[in-house]
Formats: sequence, C-alpha cells, structure tokens
Amino acid sequence: MPRAPGYWYGDAPVPAAARLGEAVYRTGVAVRRALYARGLLRARHPGVPVIVVGNLTAGGAGKTPTTIALVERLQAAGWTPGVASRGYGRDGTAPLWVDAATPVHLAGDEPLLIARRTGAKVRVDRQRAAAARELAAAGCDVVVCDDGLQHYALARDIEIEVVDGRRRYGNGRLIPAGPLREPPSRARRCDFRVVNLGDGGGAPEFGEWPMRLAVADAVPLLGRRPRPLAAFAGQRVHAVAGIGDPARFFHMLKARGIAVVPHAFADHHEFRASDLDFASPLPILMTEKDAVKCLAFAPEHAFAVPVRAELPEAFWAAVLDRLAALATPRTP
Repeated sequence: MPRAPGYWYGDAPVPAAARLGEAVYRTGVAVRRALYARGLLRARHPGVPVIVVGNLTAGGAGKTPTTIALVERLQAAGWTPGVASRGYGRDGTAPLWVDAATPVHLAGDEPLLIARRTGAKVRVDRQRAAAARELAAAGCDVVVCDDGLQHYALARDIEIEVVDGRRRYGNGRLIPAGPLREPPSRARRCDFRVVNLGDGGGAPEFGEWPMRLAVADAVPLLGRRPRPLAAFAGQRVHAVAGIGDPARFFHMLKARGIAVVPHAFADHHEFRASDLDFASPLPILMTEKDAVKCLAFAPEHAFAVPVRAELPEAFWAAVLDRLAALATPRTP
C-alpha cells in the first residue's frame, strides 16, 4: 500500500483530480451500501457469531494488535475463535489455511502474525464470507474478521471500529482526496469504537474505549534471548517500519530514550535483504509485522518489537456479554 499523500493528514490543498475521484468513489460506496441494505446483494452468515474488527481509514490504525488481543481474550473465556482475513499483499488468490509455518509470501504478513501469536485457526480468502464458512465448518464457534468493516458480503453480529487516536479521520474526505473508505457517519453503526492511543498519554472522547500498546522486550529475529527494550536507551538504532503510520513506531522508541535513525517503508512493503543493508552496523529494531517478512535474511543484530493491545476490563466484559447474547445459532 503506497504512503498516504500529505494532504490526507495535513493542511495541503487537495488536488482537483483527487476531488473528482472522491466524488466518483463516494457514489460507488453509496450505491454498494444501498444494494446490500435493500437485499439486492446478499450478505451471508456462517451460522456462528461474527465479530468484525476494522476501520474507516486506509492504512494502519491498530487493527492487528486489537484482533490479536480479542482472539486471546475469547480463548481465555472458553471460545474457539477463528480469524478470517483477505491476506493483503500475499502471492496468489487461492484460499489458504495459515499456521505458524506458512511462508509469509503465501499467507500475508498480518494473517501470519495472528496465527503465530494466537495459535488460532486462520483462513485467508478474498471472499471473507467463504473464509468464515470454512472456519465454522472447522469447529470455530466465533469468527473474528480482520479488517472487514467494508466487506458487506459477510453478515456480522458485532462491529469494532479501531481509530488512530493521533490522526483520527485526517482531513475528513474520502479516497483519494482523503483517507476515508466510508463517510464518518458510518461509525455510528459500529457497536464499539476503540481508540488507539499508542503507548503514551491521551484520552478518549465520549463513547470511545481507550487502547494502549504495551511493549517490554526486543526479540532477536535469529532466535536468541530477548532483550529489554530499555537496554537500547541512549543508543542509536536503525528503526524500520513498513506499516500504515511508521511515525508511531519511531515515536514509541524515542519515548524510551532510544536515538532513532528512521527508515519508513510503505504499508505491507515486501522486504529484501538490501533493505536492511545499512552503512552503519547499528542494532535494527522493527515492527513485528515487518519482522515476519525478514526472517530468511535478517542480520544477527535485527530485533522485532512486539506490542500488546491493552483495553479496559469493562470493554472485554461488554464484548463478551454481547457475544453471550448471540448464543442462538443463525442459519448460514
């Protein structure tokens, strides 16, 4: 995914071509939504509860950490969740089961990370409704759809919107004039709004649930013992991030007293060994999502920095209560 244009999250004027494209895109979004609302296009349900985690903006907002935390909490509560994902950026289009050993180029970075962190069944398919049916058939009693808010072909029971607490909705315009995939009013139909406040300060607005990112260790990509992230304080490091908002990762490291040499890549960047071949042999710290794509050629001084999404206990109680109310099976 290319980097966001400067006018999405800044004050630069929006080009005329982008404004025209926005008008076309807005019409397409409205027509598609109306077709599903009127039943002319059919949404299919897998027969077990479906929780969709997504956002209104293009690019990263913290969906993957939220999805991982949700799956882990469901497992702890006795559910058997499975994850449906499109598998953005992977090679090929054939549906695929993803586990910890699946090559990243076949799985996609986010599905592979979710499978490794949770051990849950993960199914990638361009048609998320088909993935959800396969997960239900495989014994999953709840389906978590990673980044599927706009995939209306999959009927859902609970929607969780994840919002970047720093960038929010940018300039408030739709693609390509702004970062929005749907109008801001769409958020009112979501059951929960989770605001990614990173690992620092900030406060949610009314009706929002705060999510913070906790981090403790840096994990060597070559399998050696983890090091506390605090051990890098006062040092210069190469910081590598190919995510929706690389600046968030760099800020997290700087907040811990680490001198960052930033290397920002586009979201879902396909890393090569040359991307990590820096002139100075400093430690390399990268996001966990990027690290799964670099295992085959990582130097010994490369570390992944895993993050953990932390949300209030009241949020989890509300989600589980809503889920318990869906105990009656639905017809697929």
